[in-house]
Formats: sequence, C-alpha cells, structure tokens
Amino acid sequence: MIRFGVLGPVVAEDEQGRPVALKGPMHRAVLARLLVARRRVVPTNDLVLDLWVSPPDGAVAAVRTFVAALRRAIEPDRPARAPATLLTTQGSGYALRCAPDQVDAWRFEQAVADVSTAAPATALARLDEALGWWRGPAYADFPEAAWPRADRARLAELRLQAVERRVEALLGLGRAAEAVPELDEHVTAHPWREQGWRLLALALYRSGRQGDALAVLRRARELLAGQLGLEPGPALRTLEIDILRQEPGLDAPGRPDPAGEVLSRAASAYEQVGAGARLESAVGLLRNLAVTGAGGLEVAREQRAAAVAAAEQLGDPGLTARVIGAYDVPAIWPRADDAGQAAGIVAAAERALAGLPRTGHDPARARLLATIAVESRGTRDPRPRECARQAETIARELDDPALLAFALNGVFMQSCRTAGGSVRRDRIGAELVTLANRHGLATVEVLGHLIRLQSSCAVAAFDRADRHALAADELAGRHERPLVGVFTQWYRALRADLAEQVPAARAESAYRAAAARLDEAGMPGMRDGLLPLALLGLRLRRALPLVSGDDDFGPYEPWVRPLLEPGRAALADVPEPPADLLAEALWCLLGRAAIAAGDPAAMVRARQALAPAAGEWAGAASGALTVGAVADHLVALDAALGEA
Repeated sequence: MIRFGVLGPVVAEDEQGRPVALKGPMHRAVLARLLVARRRVVPTNDLVLDLWVSPPDGAVAAVRTFVAALRRAIEPDRPARAPATLLTTQGSGYALRCAPDQVDAWRFEQAVADVSTAAPATALARLDEALGWWRGPAYADFPEAAWPRADRARLAELRLQAVERRVEALLGLGRAAEAVPELDEHVTAHPWREQGWRLLALALYRSGRQGDALAVLRRARELLAGQLGLEPGPALRTLEIDILRQEPGLDAPGRPDPAGEVLSRAASAYEQVGAGARLESAVGLLRNLAVTGAGGLEVAREQRAAAVAAAEQLGDPGLTARVIGAYDVPAIWPRADDAGQAAGIVAAAERALAGLPRTGHDPARARLLATIAVESRGTRDPRPRECARQAETIARELDDPALLAFALNGVFMQSCRTAGGSVRRDRIGAELVTLANRHGLATVEVLGHLIRLQSSCAVAAFDRADRHALAADELAGRHERPLVGVFTQWYRALRADLAEQVPAARAESAYRAAAARLDEAGMPGMRDGLLPLALLGLRLRRALPLVSGDDDFGPYEPWVRPLLEPGRAALADVPEPPADLLAEALWCLLGRAAIAAGDPAAMVRARQALAPAAGEWAGAASGALTVGAVADHLVALDAALGEA
C-alpha cells in the first residue's frame, strides 16, 4: 500500500518504506492538491487555476500528463487498461481515493483525537509517535500557494494542541521538570497561547519553583496586557490565585482528578474559541494606540503585524479579514513607514480576500480592499486603485459611514497616478469632513481637514489652508491627537517660506524646527529625506547655491543627484517618481537636470508628466515643501526645447 506524506515536503513511499519517484514539482503539486481535497473530486479547470498563476496554452493537456505519470508511480502493479482504483477519473476531474491510514496528516488527526480520553502513559506514547511524523511545515513545497493554506493552518494549530496535550500527559505522570524546557520553547515561539503559559507555570510549580511559576504568569500578563491591552483569560487568573494559596489540587496527582480534567479541557476550549475574539479586540486597541503619539504608533505598527500573523495561523479567512480591516488608522502621508511590513499586510489581505466566500461578507471584503489601497503607497500598479474603487462602491451600497471613510482614505492614497490632482483630493477631503461631522468621527474629520490643507497648498490658497490647519489643530487638542501637530507645523514652515517670504535663514529655521519634531514622531516614511528636499526647494526658488555638504536625500536621491552632480547618471535611467504627493517636485528637479544637461528626451519626458499640474506648485500638495510653480518649470522646459 502506497503511503503519502504532507507533514513537510510532499512525498510518497511504498509498503517497504522506499521513496516513490514523483518526478518534478508539478507532479507533486497535483498530488498535494488532490490530497488537500480529501477524497473529493477536483475539476481539471480548478487544478489548472491552482497550478498556474497565468495558465499557458495546453495547461489541461499538461495536467492530464501529470496525472498519467502519477498513476504509473503510485499504482505500479495496475494492469494495462485496467481502471484506476487510487487516482481515479471522475467526470471532468480527478480524485485520490486514499484510505485514512495512507496519509500522515490524516493519521495525525486521528492520533490527536484518540488521546483525548487516554491515560497519560498511553497519550504520551501515542503523541510522541504522531509528532515524530512531522518533517517540517505541512505542504512545505508550496509555501506561497493559496490552495493548501487553510489545511496547513489547521494542521499547524492541531500540532500545537498535540504539543500541549503531550505536556499534560507528562504532568499527569509526575514528570513536571522534564516538561519545563519544552514548554519554555513553546511559549517563546507562540506567545499568544495562554494554554502554553498555564502549563509552563503549572510545571514550574510542581517542580518546586513557585516563584518562577508566578514570574511566568506575570510575563504572560505583561505580554497580553502591555502589548495587546488584554487581561489574561480565566484559566491563567485562576491558576495564579491557586498558586498564591498553594491549593492542594495543584500538586502532582496520584490519580487523575475528573473535575480537574473537566476544568482543564474547559480552559483549553476557551483558549480556542476565544482566540479570534481576543485578536479582534486587540487590533481595536492598537488602532486607538496608533493615534496617541510616536511611541503608540510604533508599538501599534509592530503588534499589528503580529496580530495579523496570529489570525492567519488560525486558518479562518473571515477572522483574518476582520483583524486586518479593523486597523483603519487614517493615513495622510503616501510613503510607508515600513515598506516590508506594508507589503506583508497587503499580501495577507490578498490571501484573506481569496479565502472569503464569493458571496456575502461585503463589509469584510471592503475593508480588505481599502487596506490594500491604503498600504500600497506610491505604487503605479493598477490593482490598488481598483481595490479602492471597489471598496468605495461597496461602502456606498452598504451606507456605512466608517467603512466609507476608510474606503475614501484608500481612494486618496491612490489619487496621485498623474500630476495635478489637488482638486480631486480636495473633494475627497470635503466629503470626509462632511461625513465625520454627520456621524461624529473625530479622527476622520482630522484626516479630511489635513487633506484639504494639502490641496489648498497645492494651489497656494493659504487663507483656505489656514482654516483647515486651525480646524485640525483644534480637533487634535480636543481629542488628544498629538501627531496632527507634526503636519500643521510643516505647513506653517511652508507658509512662512512661500506666502510670507520671510528671509531665507528664518525659513530654513522653520523647516528645521518642523523636522526636529518629525524626528520624534515615529514616521520614518515622512521623515527620511524631507528636510534636505525642503531646503533644496528653498534654495532653488531663491536662487541660492544648491549644494550643501550635509544633505541626505534618502529616497529622493535618484531625482536630486542629477541636478546637483550633472553627468553622474544617465537621465534616461532615472526612474519615474513614486505616485505620491511629491511626484511633481521630483519631476521638476529632473526637468532642471535635463535642461542643464541639454537632454531633449528627458526634457520632453518631464514636460509631459508635469503638464496636468500646470496650475499647481510642485510638491506643495504635500503641505510641507515646494520647488516652485509648475508653470515656471514648464516655461523653462519649453524655452530649452525651443533652443534644442
């Protein structure tokens, strides 16, 4: 009888335990996909869509070839033309008709179920054997594929339960000290599992280490309360009280205590049922923490990623969608503070979207779509813009104000695909302010005023910008939103420089004071390179020397350096600026470098990009800086092109 293994890389072996050759990765993928289906028929078209992102011509024929090769490998003794009995054809699809003991994952599930009522010695032996079947993560050959994700998550959760039940068996046998190292490793790798903390504290207590047991419970409390804002569950709270009282029932049992067994299983059930609800609550707290200041923002950013990862491990796309979508923190700056984390959140949102049923779940779907739009900052990929549009459509159909605000934030973040979009963004800001006033959404109202402030700066409408800056500051003071002042202080530096025309030294001091505040704001996506770029704009507009020895332009370097050091890089190799609020400024700098280099192709490129923004000030849409009126740069480009 052929046996199959999915608890690690996908393998097959014969009755003597010898490996069965499965040929290439596509053959293993077909086998694994059929095993995931658990004896159910998988249509050929589903196999094609799961095996290829963009199916090639002849994909169906290729699947048939893979199936034929697999049949030869796993049914070697089947006579020619005899019907297959293991890998069968059913209508327009295929099924793998395995017996329960032919697949290691299925045997593992049965083993874990069998020990639920077994004596400790029997449970320990059975779980030691079952845990030994794991050779790595389930379906390890296919870490990025969507089709094994739910089964992988379910098996990973079951494995963690098996580890914890094995430890319970050790405790039942009076081998508490032996369990401590294993449990310490377990809670370090899986710090959100309260059952792991409970067992570790109990093992320490039964090893005569009462102080260490209490210290472990404090560690668990600090992690849950300090980082997620949650109190430990009843099992941990009860254990702490029992240890302090030195309750006799905590001692190593001579015989199993039926009441204790019931309580232990009830606590374990609470851990499983309550995990998702606790994660959702935690993200709600993180959302509030993110707007309280720099420290809160940094902690929220870090713990959000952990919460999303924990939700995915539970294997419930609906829960993951709610955990991701609950973090609807308003976003105003279109450059990510942590690009890697943002990409991870987007990938998780896409996986959750793929896992949601095709119908229903519209609020969760809209929040995932809005998340993709908000977190995909500065990109010119059409996918996030389409996600923003879909989220807005769903939110309007549902008539959900908070959801619409989140969706409009995504629309705002995807509004910089072409230059000169200040009027469109101002309309978004105006709708957000109206929506917030009507439904009491203070943070949304702040976002709307900041968007309108930026849009006003883009056309040098400083009287209007002043009103929005004042409104944002008043709301920030009333609702304790200290980060708002970072944006309004940068605005006032820009206003002093451009509208008031203060001396260059005073304008530079104002920009530096704004940058100093930004240094403490926990927003590296805004901070990095912004002050040098603002000072370059100041020098450029006031005909001052452009080069300064201490300028670190960070992410803006590719568009600044050709102007400061002509000839250092071929202008044709300079990439298109990110689709954000500073794109016009970077295009203007590239245009100036093209004029200096006498490069007509680069001049035409810059002019075409800037033309839609002819009535705006380059970079002022950020509310933080400008390199001058776009119209002036266009005039200079036209003159240079006329002479070329």
